[in-house]
Amino acid sequence: MNLPRRAFLKSSLTASALAATTSRASAAPAGAAREYYELRAYRVKPGASLAPIEGFLEKALLPALAKRGVKNVGVFTELEVDKRARTSKPKADTPLWVLIPHASLESFASTAAELSADTAVQKAGATYLGVAKASPAFERIDTWLYRAFASMPRMEVPAFSTKRTPTRVFEMRDYESHSEKAALSKMAMFDNGETELMRDLGMSPMFFGQGIAGPNLPHLRYITGGPNLDGHLAPWAKFGPDPRWVKMKDDPQYKDNTSRNTARFLAPTAYSQL
Repeated sequence: MNLPRRAFLKSSLTASALAATTSRASAAPAGAAREYYELRAYRVKPGASLAPIEGFLEKALLPALAKRGVKNVGVFTELEVDKRARTSKPKADTPLWVLIPHASLESFASTAAELSADTAVQKAGATYLGVAKASPAFERIDTWLYRAFASMPRMEVPAFSTKRTPTRVFEMRDYESHSEKAALSKMAMFDNGETELMRDLGMSPMFFGQGIAGPNLPHLRYITGGPNLDGHLAPWAKFGPDPRWVKMKDDPQYKDNTSRNTARFLAPTAYSQL
């Protein structure tokens, strides 16, 4: 049987997501439908400007998403951070990271097609969309799709983002695992207490997502943050020695569930909604 492309995508991704149920998924309150997160990394050549991409995002993409009810879109560049000195500076040749929350798989599947046919997007993004082959705006765009965890079914926007605190900083981590079973074990750690511990310590977790499509699977990804670098790093310093974390990390059921942990510090752009 030949399914339409959208129906096939929706059924396939739903099946993948449901296969990864964690131990507390059934405990989620009724009506707490889990969001999906589209994460893009616009990668450019060394020395190239991000301005053409940023112009498209600010003037065309984000307004078009807003018209479709897609809000809390984050746009970030990377920072180099010296944790000991508590200092940061912009990272050279950083990708431009874009985090787009979707209320459903249908939103994710339909948005791209709708935007391609949106004349307002075509007009506002004409320079970016019509760029010459000899001077492309980017090398490639990497895209991932994530399903929200049971312990945080919807994005939690911190007050410093709502207030657009100019010094706010974020940290994005992705945890890769050597097997799909191990990846589910790491997700279970969050759903069984790690997410709540981060909340309790003031780490301002914003989203947790299980990677269901994209590179480097299996893995999960999440973002924490603070009103400034000190405000972000201080709760992390409390996390390691916290007895609740020590108990979890030493629990045999969670042994060897992570093979690689990549952390990136992020600064929001002027037009980022987070």
